[in-house]
Amino acid sequence: MDRTRPLSWRGRLRQVVAVPLALVVAGVLASGTASGAAPEAEHGVPSDAMAVAAAMQPSWNLGNSLDAIPDETAWGNPPATRQLFETLRAQGFRSVRIPVTWSNAQSTTAPYTIDAQFMGRVKQVVDWALAENLYVVLNLHHDSWQWIATMPADHDNVLARFTSTWTQIATTFGNSSRRLLFESVNEPTFTNADDARKVELLHELNTSFHRVVRQSGGRNATRLLVLPTQVCTPDQGLMDDLATTMASLHDPNLMATVHFYGFWPFSVNIAGFTRFDETVRKDMTDAFARMRDTFTAKGIPVYLGEYALLSYDYTRPGIIERGEVLKYFEAVGEEARKSKVVTALWDAGSFLDRHALQWRDPDVFAQIKSGWTTRSGTASSDLLFVPKSTPITATTLTLNLNGTSFRGLWHGDARLREGRDYTVSGDRLTFTATALTKLVGDRAYGVNATVEARFSRGVPWRIDVITNDAPVLSDATGTANSLTVPTLFRGDRLATMEAEYADGSAAGPTNWTPFQEFYTTVRPDYPGGAIVLPPAFCEAVRDGEPVTLTFHFWSGAELTYHVTRSGTSVTGTTS
Repeated sequence: MDRTRPLSWRGRLRQVVAVPLALVVAGVLASGTASGAAPEAEHGVPSDAMAVAAAMQPSWNLGNSLDAIPDETAWGNPPATRQLFETLRAQGFRSVRIPVTWSNAQSTTAPYTIDAQFMGRVKQVVDWALAENLYVVLNLHHDSWQWIATMPADHDNVLARFTSTWTQIATTFGNSSRRLLFESVNEPTFTNADDARKVELLHELNTSFHRVVRQSGGRNATRLLVLPTQVCTPDQGLMDDLATTMASLHDPNLMATVHFYGFWPFSVNIAGFTRFDETVRKDMTDAFARMRDTFTAKGIPVYLGEYALLSYDYTRPGIIERGEVLKYFEAVGEEARKSKVVTALWDAGSFLDRHALQWRDPDVFAQIKSGWTTRSGTASSDLLFVPKSTPITATTLTLNLNGTSFRGLWHGDARLREGRDYTVSGDRLTFTATALTKLVGDRAYGVNATVEARFSRGVPWRIDVITNDAPVLSDATGTANSLTVPTLFRGDRLATMEAEYADGSAAGPTNWTPFQEFYTTVRPDYPGGAIVLPPAFCEAVRDGEPVTLTFHFWSGAELTYHVTRSGTSVTGTTS
């Protein structure tokens, strides 16, 4: 996984081919394997690549384990166990991706020998997953940026190490079940090379990987091989490059892989993209349409080797509002089904607690799981604010039926009554003042009740009914390292922050938008009653130039605050 901003989706150079790309790609399907052999028969494993892909859906990543640096537990996860794979199988997963960083236990000089104990540990983990009847994708992971990225300047040594690495892996796993797939390299990138050279280098790596594995014999002669685009980006030009490489190999036992973390500004909460709106949705539908049109519609399977949201992290909740997270995952499920794409959830510990083998947020997992087979209804928000300082009035949300039918509202086991408690007109769901008065009770700030909107299929949509008033900010003094703004949230929740100098230019580390990145430059401390401006923001503020901040809250409230840096001190005022 690469948490940096994705590469540009425009202006990439591609290899020139002599015949139309569609005809070249179609040649993959018409050709045999490199050796002309049919896939070796194995009970329960389809011979057709698209059928294998269907059998692999859905998939999950053993992230931050065997790929962790310098060792398996270094990034906070416990050692993988067979019980982990038993749990995943029981939860409905049919395949797992096992990222491995081989350089942790490999000689940096020829013949680039991989430590036997480490190889044995990788094989043990792979064998546990296979024993649970899971398909497995095994790869080279952080090696991509640790040493493969230097290929432009160190071509021969990198290629020798790459082929040696795959020779050792192929030899070790040569007789393993065909439910084991090999993935060439994770998110390949190349430093100090222009676009045309990057195309050449990735083509060379993918074809060398193919040659090494196929020539190693055994089940590797027909094992399904997974080939990436540059950085695993689903850009049309990069997928065209990959399709050209795949066609040149004349091998039907190939699978393309890309990654998807959503529209980047939404995925990290920057530039004001706090909602799963039409722009964010279109970015998703366009990406899956490209996967479908380039590959799956032509009979070439696609493995979405990683998907999630870049800033989804259980240690930093709230970067993306929970309801917007749910809408995102609901839509991913729909697009993947339409495009026949295998989805592999990237999980570095944020979804499944591997110590307890329990899902950290069962509702989020329920939405992901439901998306494997069907759609779910949602709404414009899962937050319904009822101001404490004003009389209670009817409040309306917009339903997103997503092809379902609305069945009603429930508060716990009690079904709310249509007409008395709510009304529905088209896609408008209105809570009556009578119902809201009962739900908010004594009107203490915060969540007073949770209501479920249920639909004809999929998971219910949970709506928190919240008593709130506009937050109250106070003056503060801090340093260039940090400013803590005392805040009475009064039931409200922070959505984003704008920062501008007097001339209207953006203030903070991101100068192309006034809406700064959530958590990196601003984060709420609800238990502590504060909004924190961390070093990334304060250090970027220009000395002596006042900054106007606008804090946007999920209730719709907007509060203005003023910050000035003077040398090593930073002051904040409400006026």
